[in-house]
Amino acid sequence: MCREPRTDLMAGFTVAVVALPLALGFGVSSGLGAASGLATAVVAGSLAALFGGSAVQVSGASGAMTVILMPIMSAHGATGVFTVGVLAGLLLIGLALIGAGRHVAMVPAPVIAGFTVGMACVIGLQQFPHALGVRAHDGDKVAVIAWHAVLDFLARPHWWAVGTALVVAVVLLAGAALWPSVPCSLLAVAAATLVAEIAGLPLARIGPLPAGLPAPSLGFLDLDALPSLIAPAVAVAALAALESLLSATVADSMTGRARHHPDRELFGQGVANLVTPMFGGMPGTGATVRTAVNVRSGARSRLAALAHALILGALVYSAAGLVARIPLAALAGVLLATAVRMVEIGAVRAMVRSTRADAAVLVLTAVATLTLDTVLAVILGLVVAGALALRAIAGNVRFDQEPLRHDLQPQHTVEEHALLAEHIVTYRLEGPLFFAAAHRFLVEVSAVSGVSVVVLRMRRVTTIDASGALVLGDAVSRLEQRGIAVYVSGIPDGHHRPLEALGVIARLHQAGRVFATTDEAIAAARERLHTTGVVPRLAG
Repeated sequence: MCREPRTDLMAGFTVAVVALPLALGFGVSSGLGAASGLATAVVAGSLAALFGGSAVQVSGASGAMTVILMPIMSAHGATGVFTVGVLAGLLLIGLALIGAGRHVAMVPAPVIAGFTVGMACVIGLQQFPHALGVRAHDGDKVAVIAWHAVLDFLARPHWWAVGTALVVAVVLLAGAALWPSVPCSLLAVAAATLVAEIAGLPLARIGPLPAGLPAPSLGFLDLDALPSLIAPAVAVAALAALESLLSATVADSMTGRARHHPDRELFGQGVANLVTPMFGGMPGTGATVRTAVNVRSGARSRLAALAHALILGALVYSAAGLVARIPLAALAGVLLATAVRMVEIGAVRAMVRSTRADAAVLVLTAVATLTLDTVLAVILGLVVAGALALRAIAGNVRFDQEPLRHDLQPQHTVEEHALLAEHIVTYRLEGPLFFAAAHRFLVEVSAVSGVSVVVLRMRRVTTIDASGALVLGDAVSRLEQRGIAVYVSGIPDGHHRPLEALGVIARLHQAGRVFATTDEAIAAARERLHTTGVVPRLAG
């Protein structure tokens, strides 16, 4: 319930002012046009505010989404993008219903940072054609499009566009640092539009906009094209889920009190993406920049995000003629500044310096985001981060040979201690015995020689998986084939199951070589050595 409606309404108005140039710019960048970006801000922003899992999240068109939509637009046109939006909405609702939200949010920080850096580069490169005042070449690789834009500009320089984009970008960056509470983006775009109109500058404009939302329709659906659009829809749904949950997490950290519900957030984004294409909007996500502005403006409830969407619609559709005169170069300047502000240099520098693994994951994810597919980049980052984490965990597994002190009586002589030490060696296993560490264990334990008994102390083993259990069994077999008896002590509760299920411990149980404590295992080993005549019976 909203206890301070006035504060939420003011926050909604502030966010609407900030969101206007972003909605226009992202709509243009996607290839669908400014009207599509506005429809996304109004429809998706309203529905996600009502049904989402965060009280202060603001949704709409995003830079990351425009990047993933470009190749879809190039291959399938606007109808394909709208169809992908509907399919992605259904997938998001399905993810919410199966409770996948809490798992989607578990992404390592270096992957997030690398993705953000890569997305900032992509969004910046996207703006080159409009910032340079040239026609954008067809294609889905932003680096190639930006390169052709530079070549076209050098052939026929268009300095008015360059100047407009740079001035708007500089004003936004300076304003964010000096006057963070002032909506510099809207003021800069308005000033650029006014100057361009008065001076008659030769700048490309947004063009005509509808005076309202179109009637909802599913006429764009082409059932024959559905099979080819499933993979793009999965990518869009994955990106929408990831970006929305990350944005909601950022909002939680900023408020220090609100906690979003991840599955409800996925459901709200699913409903938004399911309905928005019916009004000509592009797929949307939770937007970190607008959400941050919403929180900083004092938003307390969903009313702020809902008001942002409704106010934005009222502002735009009551002044569609004025909005149509905004220069594309001015919007390019807004998005260039947005790309720069996306990257927190200090945080990225600190993460790069933390560990080589974190630096590698960050750089790899950033490069993959820039050169490959955005979702593929995240998946690649997750795989590499997981592999490096497993390597680090495996490196913590220890197999330490320990001096023989257990169950030796004080009256034993130095010679007796030495005699037992020549025939019995104890190893302490510490950490997880799983597939990433199993091979090293096999190599080290199998290399034991010159003794009659090996005692494996397992009390400090934290995890045993099937691979670790099988390798343990293999090591025992190799030692026994060389005439070395193996005793095991201290198997932790819960670790018996994989050992018993794979038949690893059954033979040792039958032979009476599994014990609760190391003292018992060594006592049994001493008795065996005495029985076999390897060593004489010791005192005590």
